[in-house]
Amino acid sequence: MVTAPTSSRAFPHRRNSLNLFRLVLAATVLFAHAFYITGNGTGPMLHGENLGGWAVAGFFVLSGFLITGSRFRHTAGEFLVHRIARIYPAFLVVLVVTALFFAPIAGLLERGELGGLFTTPVTPLEYIWGNIGLYIQSYSVSWTLQTVPYPGAWNGSLWTLYYEFFCYVIVWVLGFLAIFKRTVWFPVVLWVVSVAVHATMGFWTRLGLDFDFTLLFKLLPFFLGGVVAYVIFDRWGMRAPIGIACLLGSLVPIFLVPGFGGQLAAPALAYGLLWLSTVIPQPKLIAKHDVSYGFYIYAWPSAQLLMLVGAAQLGVWAFMGVNVLVTLVFAVASWLLIERPVMRATRRRSHATVPAHAVGAVRGAL
Repeated sequence: MVTAPTSSRAFPHRRNSLNLFRLVLAATVLFAHAFYITGNGTGPMLHGENLGGWAVAGFFVLSGFLITGSRFRHTAGEFLVHRIARIYPAFLVVLVVTALFFAPIAGLLERGELGGLFTTPVTPLEYIWGNIGLYIQSYSVSWTLQTVPYPGAWNGSLWTLYYEFFCYVIVWVLGFLAIFKRTVWFPVVLWVVSVAVHATMGFWTRLGLDFDFTLLFKLLPFFLGGVVAYVIFDRWGMRAPIGIACLLGSLVPIFLVPGFGGQLAAPALAYGLLWLSTVIPQPKLIAKHDVSYGFYIYAWPSAQLLMLVGAAQLGVWAFMGVNVLVTLVFAVASWLLIERPVMRATRRRSHATVPAHAVGAVRGAL
């Protein structure tokens, strides 16, 4: 049972509900995308951002915390190996599954045959090759998905992974700087600068910086907010009253400050969510099996296939429920067949190269 801390203490890296929190965030993305995919508008919005966008912000603040801990606990080389192992194999598999399994099924459902599927750009192999570097250049596969309300888009969730990994690289570079590990003020300054850049994005785009720059600095402040939370916990521990105050206080800029309120609230949001993860218990099954990543990357293509079999006729809410069940099948398969085996292999390699007394720290960071 997870219990709330009554006084200052270190964050319990092994006794929290972050697996559950990430799964809830992934389900929120599925919820938001269901409105687009079924042709039912945008769903609930706040300051021009749907709930999926706000869920991604939650992913990034939690990721900033966890990735900073991984960087502090590992050598530079081990950190990169672990980050690549966690994000890339399952990403590559979902590209292959989408291009060579989902797309042909869609072709049969839409046309009853596969003529030209493997020769019409973007061909299935072009889809895999063009997106293999995490940066999503193609969302379509051949002539498939032309009969659905959101045509031609096989996976509208994958674009965030490029920026997620970009943030990993930033923390990897920062880890070489002694000031990053020795003072809380340096990460705070970095976060402030990132918020300032996002808040003045009109100026930067007039200088010729492109949409990729805009997206990075939309998400980077959330990630750095998690970094700030990590260094605060590392130095002063975690207190329940501060966690409650941060969780409630973060809502003020989120609701009252358009444009950059979420980014402004990022460190408080990170602190509050992390504290809450020590209070709310998670089922043992979720604690053991982290299917949130697989859920996130398979929810969209699963929804598009469901559209082709007429599941939208059930209504948007029933459609979401069916999509949750179908997505869970692929998420569990991704975890059991790809993600967990790769992580275990990486962990065994780490154990073989670190002293025995450090094995626990390595295991907690993966």
